[in-house]
Amino acid sequence: MAPGPARAALTEFVLKVHARCDLACDHCYVYEHADQSWRRRPVRMTPEVLRAAAGRIAEHAAAHDLPDVTVILHGGEPLLLGAERLGEVLADLRRVIDPVTRLRLGMQTNGVLLSERLCDLLAEHGVAVGVSLDGDRAANDRHRRFRSGAGSYDQVLRALALLRRPAYRRIYSGLLCTVDVRNDPIAVYESLLAQEPPRIDFLLPHATWDDPPWRPASDGTAYADWLRAVYDRWRADGRPVSVRLFDSLLSTAAGGPSGTEWLGLDPVDLAVIETDGEWEQADSLKTAYDGAPATGMTVFSHPADDVAADPLLARRRSGRAGLSDECRRCPVVDQCGGGLFAHRYGAGHFDHPSVYCADLKELIVHVNENPPAPVRLDAGLPDDFIDRLAAPTGDRVAIGRLVEAQIAIVRALLAEVADRLPAGGAGADGWAALTALDRSAPESVARIAAHPYVRAWAVDCLTGTGTGTGARQGPDYLSAIAAAAALHAGTPVRLDVPVRSGRLHLPTVGTVLMPEVGDGAARVETGPGSLRLTAGDVTVAIHTGEPGDAPRWWPTRMLAAPDVSVLLEDGDPHRDCHRLPAGDRLDDTGAARWAETFASAWQVIRDEVPGHAEELRAGLRAVVPLRRSGAGVSEASTARQAFGGVAATETDAGSLAVLLVHEFQHSKMNALLDICDLVDGTRPIDITVGWRPDPRPAEAVLHGIYAHAAVADIWRIRADRQVDGAQAVYRRYRDWTAEAIGALQRADALTPAGSRLVRQVSRSMSGWPS
Repeated sequence: MAPGPARAALTEFVLKVHARCDLACDHCYVYEHADQSWRRRPVRMTPEVLRAAAGRIAEHAAAHDLPDVTVILHGGEPLLLGAERLGEVLADLRRVIDPVTRLRLGMQTNGVLLSERLCDLLAEHGVAVGVSLDGDRAANDRHRRFRSGAGSYDQVLRALALLRRPAYRRIYSGLLCTVDVRNDPIAVYESLLAQEPPRIDFLLPHATWDDPPWRPASDGTAYADWLRAVYDRWRADGRPVSVRLFDSLLSTAAGGPSGTEWLGLDPVDLAVIETDGEWEQADSLKTAYDGAPATGMTVFSHPADDVAADPLLARRRSGRAGLSDECRRCPVVDQCGGGLFAHRYGAGHFDHPSVYCADLKELIVHVNENPPAPVRLDAGLPDDFIDRLAAPTGDRVAIGRLVEAQIAIVRALLAEVADRLPAGGAGADGWAALTALDRSAPESVARIAAHPYVRAWAVDCLTGTGTGTGARQGPDYLSAIAAAAALHAGTPVRLDVPVRSGRLHLPTVGTVLMPEVGDGAARVETGPGSLRLTAGDVTVAIHTGEPGDAPRWWPTRMLAAPDVSVLLEDGDPHRDCHRLPAGDRLDDTGAARWAETFASAWQVIRDEVPGHAEELRAGLRAVVPLRRSGAGVSEASTARQAFGGVAATETDAGSLAVLLVHEFQHSKMNALLDICDLVDGTRPIDITVGWRPDPRPAEAVLHGIYAHAAVADIWRIRADRQVDGAQAVYRRYRDWTAEAIGALQRADALTPAGSRLVRQVSRSMSGWPS
C-alpha cells in the first residue's frame, strides 16, 4: 500500500510575548500599517497562553518527528517583559519542548533595554539575539525613534557593545536593517559592518500595490540601485560577513534553497502566536489589510496541523503554482519566487508580482552577471557555509551537512571497492545485500557509512597505504558492513563474513571471537537483535542487545550523557589509523571509568562552549582510547580519513573536554577540505608557527588556526571564571593563533574560501581580551 502524502510541518514559531513597543518607528508594520489588531490584544502573553503555545509546539514536533524547532520571541518589544518574566518564559519553553525535540530559541529586539542581567539570562538559555539597526546615526534615527522624537542610535550601540563582549558573543545572531533609499548605501553598510555582526539582513520596507513604497521621482528601480551598490562593495571586500539577501540570491542561482520567505520557492514553514493565543500567519501580512494574517484559530482550540492546512498558508507553500501568471513566465522566478507574499497584495488579492518586481529582477540579473570570487563548495552547500563553520557560536546544521557529504563520499568509496571485486568472489554477496538494503532501509546503510572507520578501511583497501590494522582487511569486508546494516534495519541476511586473526568484526555492532577459524570466513545469519555464526564445526549464537556472551562476544559500548551518545570504539580493527597507537579492548572497569569521565567532560563542554557541544552532538561518532605513552601526558588525534572519530588517552574530565573540542575542529577541517579548496596548491609554502619547531605547510597551519582558536576560547572562558593557570594558557593559544593568522595571510597561500574562513576566525577573536 503506497503511503499518503506527508503532512506539511511547521518548524518555526514566532511568539508575540509583548504587544507594545518602547519605540515609535514610523515604518513598523505592526502599528503603522493596515492591520490594527494590536489594539484589541493583551499587552503581555499570559502564563496560560504560553503553556498552551509551548504544548502545541511540542505536540507538533512529536507528531512530525521533527529533529528541532525554532521559537522566536517577538513583539512589540520582547524585552519589555522584564528579566523576571522573560526568565519564566524561557524556562517554560525549555521545560515543555526540550524533552520532545531540540529547541532553538531566538529573539528580535530593538536593543534599547538590553543589559548585562538580560544578556546573562539570554546566554543561560541559549537565545540567539538579533538587533534592529538601520545604519549610522542619521540613517537609524530617520525612522527608529522614541515617541518624543529622540533617536535610539546611542542605546542600540550600547546593546551591540554588550553583545560583542566575549561572554555574550555566542548569542549575537546579527543585525536587521530596513532599507531607506534616502540613506547612503555605503555608509549604511560600513556602519553595520563596524558592529561585527555574524549576519546582516537587509529588508525592503513593507508595501503593497495599494500602498506602494516611497521612491524618488522617475526612478523605478531605486531599491535595486541601492542594494546593488552594497552588493558590489560587499563583493569587493571579499564577503566579510554573511548577508542573507545576497547569500540567498547566490544559493538560488546555483539551484539551492533560498533560506528566506523573501525570495525563492522554499515552502513557508512559519506560524505566529499572538499574545492572546491566536494563531496567525507571517507578520508581514499586516501590511496588506486589516485581519490579513488572521486564521480564526487559537492555541486552545486548534493544533498546529490545522494552521499548516490554512488555505492562504497552503498557497504560500505551493511554490511556483501559487504565483501569478506573470511571475510564472518570468526567467528569474526560481530566484525571486514572486518576492514576499505580502508585497504582492493589491485590489483585494495576492495574484500580482511583488510591488518591488522591477527592483528584484534588476538586482537578480546584476548578481548573476557579477558573481563573487568562486568558492568551490560541493554537495549543494550554501554559499555562507564557510561563515557558519567559522562562527564561534557553533552551527549544528552546518555539521549535519558535513555529515551528509561524508556519507556520500563513503558510498562512492564502497562502490569503488565493489567495482574491484572479481565476479562471484568474496564480498560480492555483501555488496548485493548492501545495495538491496540501500533501497529498503537507506537510513541503516547511512548509519554505517557515517562510522569513521568504514571510510578508513575503504581508503586503505583502495590505496594499500594504510599503516594500521585496517590494511589487513580486504574487499570482502563489504559483507561485514552489509551484515551490520542489516542488523540495524532488522532485516534478515545470510552472508559470508571475513574472520581475521580469529575475530569477526561488524562495524558499530561488535566483535565475535572465533580463534578456531584464524583467517577465513564465517556464515553469518542476522535476525532481530541476533547473530548466528557458523564456520566448519563451530557455531556461535549472539544476542546483540545483551552486554556480552563472554568469552565470544565483545559488543561495541557507548559513552553517554543526557543529550549525547557516541561509540567507545576499542574493537574496530580500522581504528588504528591515527598517528598514535590505539589501545586494546578495555575491561569492564576501564570502560566504566571512560564512561564516567566522558559524561563529566560533556557537562564541561556544555557549560563552557555550548556552541561546540551542538556541533559535537551532530558530528562526533566515536571515541578511541589510545595507548598511553611513556611520558604519561594526555594526547589525542584525529585521522584524515575518519571524520567524526577522535582518539584520546584516558585523562581527567576537564582535559578530555579540551581534547574533544580541539580534535573535532581538526575533523571538521578535514571534512571541509573534502568539499572545498581552501589552500592554493599552486603556491606551496612552509610557515613557522608557535606550536611547532619545524616550518609547516599552509594546510597544516590552517588546521592549527582552526583548532587552536577553539582551545583559546575555552581557556578564555576559564580565565574569566578565574580558574588557576587559565590566563596563561589562554594567552599562549590566543597568541599562537593570532600570529599564525598573520603569517598565513601574508603568505598569500589561500584560496578565496580559505581567506574567508581565516578572516571569520580572526573577526571572532577580535573582541577577546589581550
